Amino acid sequence: MKSIRETIKKIVRIFHSPAFYYQKSFSQEGEDIIINRLIQGKKNGFYVEVGCHHPFRFSNTYFFYQRGWRGICIDPLPNTVKLFNRFRPRDIAIEKGVSLFPGVMRYFLFNEPALNTFDEEIAKSRDGKNNCSIKNIAEIETIRLSSILLDNNAPREIDLLSVDVEGYDLQVLQSNDWEKFKPKLIIAETLEADMCTLDSDPLSGFLKEKGYKPYAKTGNSVIFCLEVL
Repeated sequence: MKSIRETIKKIVRIFHSPAFYYQKSFSQEGEDIIINRLIQGKKNGFYVEVGCHHPFRFSNTYFFYQRGWRGICIDPLPNTVKLFNRFRPRDIAIEKGVSLFPGVMRYFLFNEPALNTFDEEIAKSRDGKNNCSIKNIAEIETIRLSSILLDNNAPREIDLLSVDVEGYDLQVLQSNDWEKFKPKLIIAETLEADMCTLDSDPLSGFLKEKGYKPYAKTGNSVIFCLEVL
């Protein structure tokens, strides 16, 4: 009887603990929690994450990977493929940059990898601030998003496209083939726009032409959904 009473007490304590009610997020600004609300617990979905950075850290897709999703994760950061192959074997990991015009671009690597960027202006503006600095500049091969999706047999029904490439998000979106691939939900950064200026932001305008509308803004990121949802 004593063991039963102790078990009941433990259960009661769990239900009265704040930890029982919190929602776990791997995203930098809670984007995965908002997406989860929109997709209503869907299992076995497909995502594409451009600027995936790390299997877990600041990841907009790991929350869904844990729930059975899979997808294509793209980042020019060295060792991206090695890390994803180890910790997220269902995913296809690609260690390249994405741009509107395929070729070779200068990639600015910081001591804080989350700040890495192809945008020289942004790189210079961040260099030396908040203990962050450029540690290397590499020549990186870039390819269009449409080519990556076609070459890796991405399904036409993409549930989520996440883009976080520090200033080049619009280029990435422009490099997609919107006739073949039209994700249901998109996360993208609008670094210069706030809630009051979002309507005039070029990225938001581009996605509006493709049939998307903004659903939520979380710091730098905006979540867009197809108007048919």
